[in-house]
Amino acid sequence: MSPTRLSLNFFFLLSFSLLIRKSFSSTAIINPSKVKQISWKPRAFVYEGFLTDLECDHLINLAKSQLKRSAVADNLSGESKLSDVRTSSGTFIPKGKDAIIAGIEDKIATWTFLPKENGEDIQVLRYEHGQKYEPHYDYFSDKVNIVRGGHRLATVLMYLSDVAKGGETVFPNAEQEPPRRRTPATNDDLSECAKKGIAVKPRRGDALLFFSLHTNAIPDPVSLHSGCPVIEGEKWSATKWIHVDSFDKIVEEGGDCTDNNASCERWAALGECTKNPEYMVGSAQLPGFCRRSCKVC
Repeated sequence: MSPTRLSLNFFFLLSFSLLIRKSFSSTAIINPSKVKQISWKPRAFVYEGFLTDLECDHLINLAKSQLKRSAVADNLSGESKLSDVRTSSGTFIPKGKDAIIAGIEDKIATWTFLPKENGEDIQVLRYEHGQKYEPHYDYFSDKVNIVRGGHRLATVLMYLSDVAKGGETVFPNAEQEPPRRRTPATNDDLSECAKKGIAVKPRRGDALLFFSLHTNAIPDPVSLHSGCPVIEGEKWSATKWIHVDSFDKIVEEGGDCTDNNASCERWAALGECTKNPEYMVGSAQLPGFCRRSCKVC
């Protein structure tokens, strides 16, 4: 084999290996220039082209045969129940189910700066004609659901399909801002439902990130949001709810009197139980991370 042929073969193999490596490692690469702030109250951002077509199709194909009527959490008992408030169908995709799902999980953690273990499984939803999700909060009103991981801190809503008309996500109580910053859709593109606040029109591959808690971990009532009825077409989406603490941690009965940080005892000795009670002690609705060291349980 001539030196020229050898060098060309080596170059081809090197280029091919770099291409393969890039295809597996680039899933968690985030491009900040694709992110637009649509609201500051609540904090909400849209990432254009967050998912690839392959990732969108993969999520839909995994969910299609598993869809069931979506439920909501009861405000008093915390139990899941069917309600006309939410008329979609959906299913959950376990974390790390395959390489593509693991890549999406990595990408979400990279964008949000929140640990993967704080997130629930991805919920894939299908909204058909007329189906919607009426105004609601993603944080909880009951004590049952906050035992595991605390309140939902943030939501990443990924749009897996375009919707001809309707299906927008709208924040009816959001503080209005100049139109160029408010929404990636023009007012003419929106349904009447979506014109009653700051809205995001579903576009395949885009993702909406919004926070349900203030930076001091207190629930943000302005994060009220809804999914407008689908008027034309079909809406597929995938939701990742992220909690303030690990959602993977197993909570045993009577086991809520614990320290959730190895430094709790040291912080308590330094007086942080009174200096920083929201984190250390918390409240009945949102327990703190160092309750045992602070001797409140």
